[in-house]
Amino acid sequence: MLKLNPSYIKNVVKMALKEDLKPRGDITTNLLERKDRVVRAFIIAKQDGVIAGLDFCKAAFKLTGREVEFKNRVYDGGKVKKNRIIIEIKAKIKTILIAERTALNFLNHASGIATLTNQFIKKISNKTKICCTRKTTPNLRTIEKYAVKIGGGHNHRYNLSDEILIKENHITASNNLKNLIEKAIKTKKIVTVEIENISQLKQILGLKFNRILFDNMSAKQLKKCLRLCKNKYQTEYSGNTTLKNVKLISTTGIDRISVGAITHSAKSFDTTLLFR
Repeated sequence: MLKLNPSYIKNVVKMALKEDLKPRGDITTNLLERKDRVVRAFIIAKQDGVIAGLDFCKAAFKLTGREVEFKNRVYDGGKVKKNRIIIEIKAKIKTILIAERTALNFLNHASGIATLTNQFIKKISNKTKICCTRKTTPNLRTIEKYAVKIGGGHNHRYNLSDEILIKENHITASNNLKNLIEKAIKTKKIVTVEIENISQLKQILGLKFNRILFDNMSAKQLKKCLRLCKNKYQTEYSGNTTLKNVKLISTTGIDRISVGAITHSAKSFDTTLLFR
């Protein structure tokens, strides 16, 4: 199972708790007379889906109260049905109420991404990979890319330092695509070149780089381009991919489909926390 650095989880959750509590703490829970009473609470799924982000959820409770007993009934990557108990918590009332929203925000956000990613995976052929992009929430890229993997997807480059991706604006700014690619190859990094039409593709065929990214093409155009590539490059498609059209794109034989929507537009997974 994939693991994230515990220090990263702790630091991110601490910042989220601080955001929710500064400057005066939970002024509503402070009104309760029996807030130190230890009780049990359960986090319950209100929809079907794939769970992710349990360690962030756990950290929110543990950082709030030392007395917390946290028991997950499912693990990251586990599929749940509506009304299933995901987590059982035993802690003081005040601990649960203070940590609740932060814990659920992490759990629901990550599970929403994992669930949507998994929905895309189910639509495509076995050969094609679904990849995320850099269209992520600022400062939450690590958890979002983690959730994509938990849902069965693959990570694109993490940031601008990882790989070279020559896009439309780079080509326009350079005014010499062939020269730009030759310079990129010398860096020994993975090199991807984005192209928008067959004319651009013919300019770069034969150059020894890694991957061609086909941007916003019809399935018919994409098939023509793939035939010209003759399996000499890894291939990727990007551009307004949805659950409705991803299967058609996949049947062209493309290696990868990058989908920004799985991170920037995933609907939050629906859960509830109840005392029992």
